[in-house]
Amino acid sequence: MKKLDPTLIDHTLLAPEATTKDIEKLVHEAEELGTYSVCVSPSMLPINVPKTLKVAAVCGFPSGAHASAVKAHEARLAAENGADEIDMVINVGRAKEHDWDYVTEDIKAVREALPREVLLKVIIESACLTDEEIVQVCTCAESAGADFVKTSTGFHGAGGATIQAVKTMRATVGDRLGVKASGGIRDLETALAMIDAGANRLGLSRSRAILGK
Repeated sequence: MKKLDPTLIDHTLLAPEATTKDIEKLVHEAEELGTYSVCVSPSMLPINVPKTLKVAAVCGFPSGAHASAVKAHEARLAAENGADEIDMVINVGRAKEHDWDYVTEDIKAVREALPREVLLKVIIESACLTDEEIVQVCTCAESAGADFVKTSTGFHGAGGATIQAVKTMRATVGDRLGVKASGGIRDLETALAMIDAGANRLGLSRSRAILGK
């Protein structure tokens, strides 16, 4: 079995009941495991991390049904509080209505609220979408200036990342954007399959178990 590169991992804790002590433990684990970043709720910021570790915060999470101005403000505050990356959720209902102009402008509002050096990942909730809708949302994200497209929040009843969704996302964005697989990745075999399908970042809450450390 191949090994998983820990620098592809956003070590994640987004449970509503997470405490500051839980986040401190997350950071310690991330440093020990050598992951790329920690991904946390914006209310947990600012947090102390070593220089080797990036900080990602979610935005419009988990429903994505927030007003664009609220998402933009939340993202800006997170960046001011030390977030290097923002993982925003699209308005899934508008995507299901095929209101692509709204989806694009929603993403653009967040992008324009952030300094250019802050990376923007767009959570599309792929399990809710058809392949054709995944293509359209990824196209919206790219045109709005996103840096990554991401499969899932991990909170939706429809499910998390799938191999097919990751393949479709990668085929759509080529090498121009990153692809992050997140949601329901609980073992090494699945994590490696997501990388093989085209993901170049993984959102994992079980990083230690998956890495076998």
